[in-house]
Amino acid sequence: MQTSQKNRAPATIHKLYNQPVTEINKFCLPHIQILENNVCSDIGSQGTDVSFQAYNDQIFTLESSTTTASFVAYDSPSAISISSGRSPLSSQGSQSWMSDPHHSPQNNHGSPFSGSSSVDDSNGLKHKLRELEISLLGPESDIIESCNCCFSSGTHQAGPMVGMNNDQLMNMTPRLNLKEVLVASGRALYDNDMSTVAGLMHVLEKMVSISGEPIQRLGAYVLEGLRARLESSGSNIYKALKCEQPTSSELMSYMGILFRICPYWKFAYTSANAVIKDVMQYEPRIHIIDFQIAQGTQWMFLIADLAKCPGGPPSIRITGIDDSQSNHARGGGLNIVGQKLSEFAKSCNVPFEFYDTNVTTNEIQPEHFNVRLGEALAVNFPYVLHHMPDESVTIWNHRDRLLRLVKSLSPKVVTLVEQESNTNTSPFFSRYVETLDYYTAMFESIDAACPRDDKQRINAEQHCVARDIVNMIACEGPERVERHELLGKWRSRFTMAGFSPYPLGSSVTTAVREMLKEYDHNYRLAERDGALYLGWGNRAMATSSAWR
Repeated sequence: MQTSQKNRAPATIHKLYNQPVTEINKFCLPHIQILENNVCSDIGSQGTDVSFQAYNDQIFTLESSTTTASFVAYDSPSAISISSGRSPLSSQGSQSWMSDPHHSPQNNHGSPFSGSSSVDDSNGLKHKLRELEISLLGPESDIIESCNCCFSSGTHQAGPMVGMNNDQLMNMTPRLNLKEVLVASGRALYDNDMSTVAGLMHVLEKMVSISGEPIQRLGAYVLEGLRARLESSGSNIYKALKCEQPTSSELMSYMGILFRICPYWKFAYTSANAVIKDVMQYEPRIHIIDFQIAQGTQWMFLIADLAKCPGGPPSIRITGIDDSQSNHARGGGLNIVGQKLSEFAKSCNVPFEFYDTNVTTNEIQPEHFNVRLGEALAVNFPYVLHHMPDESVTIWNHRDRLLRLVKSLSPKVVTLVEQESNTNTSPFFSRYVETLDYYTAMFESIDAACPRDDKQRINAEQHCVARDIVNMIACEGPERVERHELLGKWRSRFTMAGFSPYPLGSSVTTAVREMLKEYDHNYRLAERDGALYLGWGNRAMATSSAWR
């Protein structure tokens, strides 16, 4: 994924497409591995059901089942290892997925996931709770107004801890709730109460564990973020954390575990491929621009599908956009991707070309796309646009500039997959609480698939999750590259760029539903306003939409 070119801040986890297509296996890149079923325990139906409110949209609740696919191909960028204090962490840029922004001020279109602890407005209690929040935390606590946020109660209970001295905090440690300590730490840091922050961090050291419950594992990485913010900021942050970068083979192994047990990347692959196939299946010449090509595995499945089109396969040309993280992960440049895709297309009797732009996303111009007359154009944005700086970061506003540039190419369809979270322009404490809620659900979903003491699971979390958390907590300005927005805000950006929504058809929903059958029953799928929402329990985690 596109990251800060200055200090290689966290890149987003790349994608996985899991499908038992044996013909594809021999064309997988050298680092694409076959993962045995014993990498982690079989995906089961752990976790507690929570209420999942059905709107007038179609809601799909899936039964749990064990993953049985024999072929797992995955894409992955490079990773960075960090270590600070007591918790040695190795971290790779990952997709941060979980939040429930139903009441967030930027969520103009709402979220189809509702919390299980909602309060009836008719009795006035919710309004009184909000007044209490404002009196305790101040009006900037916008993200906490959601009763769905699993940390909202912690904000009420954390207040008394702010202002306590170290001795008082240490004496209270056995009776403290970790969720409340985490919230209090962020509040004290936001208030510049450094003595309280120091005391709470000592308390956190005794409460967190990388092999514990989801909240304990989250706490370990949040503690690293707090340390990093206190130690330094911006370009010095990763030096302070003594970063190391794993080898390509190590990285691919770590990423493969997480790709196998979580459906987030397959959600991106499956939904985007289904949309592009629906739109393009009768086109004789197709050009796909992929803004995060990674290993290119996604397109093997689309090539195989389009090869079966009535009247014969179309000619396909793919333009890949790369970054140094993906280059490291695959052990070479995009020529590796182009060669493998060309070989695979040849085996399917599909005319194929691959084009390497060899420029970063921030630097890209219309001439880099090599658009040709007579080709039907599709553009793919898989978890990458949230890394583009917008008007709050730079006057160049690369986020909106890129959308206008793509619109000028007259694409037939643009696919967008992003995490449903609100961390872009939020003030620190709001962003901090959102991050806590966001990653709690991620760790819960991982917990449903792997034992807590599984060393491979620990490695995957350390290499695939920790760096995002550190970036969102510790960095500001251009150095903070994890800047997620809600679908409502993406709608506004795409509309301002001249796009209109392209409603997802039933075939897209069906494809994603089939894919999710491999996973825990707490993963939910909802269709609303022509877009798909992937959720864990009652939290919206990611959205898939299409534009034209």
